[in-house]
Amino acid sequence: MTAMTAGELQEFLANAFSTPPPFLIEEVGDWGARLRLPTSALIERPGGTVSGPNLMSLADSAAWLAILAQIGPVALAVTTSLHIDFLRKPVMVADVLADGILLKLGKRLAVVDVAMRSEGSEELVAKAQVTYSIPPR
Repeated sequence: MTAMTAGELQEFLANAFSTPPPFLIEEVGDWGARLRLPTSALIERPGGTVSGPNLMSLADSAAWLAILAQIGPVALAVTTSLHIDFLRKPVMVADVLADGILLKLGKRLAVVDVAMRSEGSEELVAKAQVTYSIPPR
C-alpha cells in the first residue's frame, strides 16, 4: 500500500514549488512511479532531441516521487548520487516516459532505477540509478 497516490503527489508538488513541474505523474505503486514528460520546444536541444538536463531532471524526479509515494511527503529527502547513461536520441514527436523502480528503501537511504523511453517504443533512451538520503523522522 502506497503512502501517497499520484493525485496526492501532484498536489504536494503544486504546493511545494512556485512553478509547476514540466512532467505529469501517471502512476504510483509499491514498485515505484511513472512520470510523463511532454515534448515541446522548451525541452528541445539542437539536433531535434530532448536535452540531457531535462532527462536528468526527469530521472531525479521519478526517483524522488517513487520514494515519496512510499514514505509520504518528506520534502527534504535529497539526491546523494545520480548516474545516467544516454542510450539513444528521444524523438520530439513522442512524450518521454520514466519508470522509477525502487531497488532499496531503507530508513536513511533509497536506491531507484529509472528507465526512460519515448512513448510507443520499448527501446530505452536513457537509464539512471539514483540514490536518495532520507532525513531522520
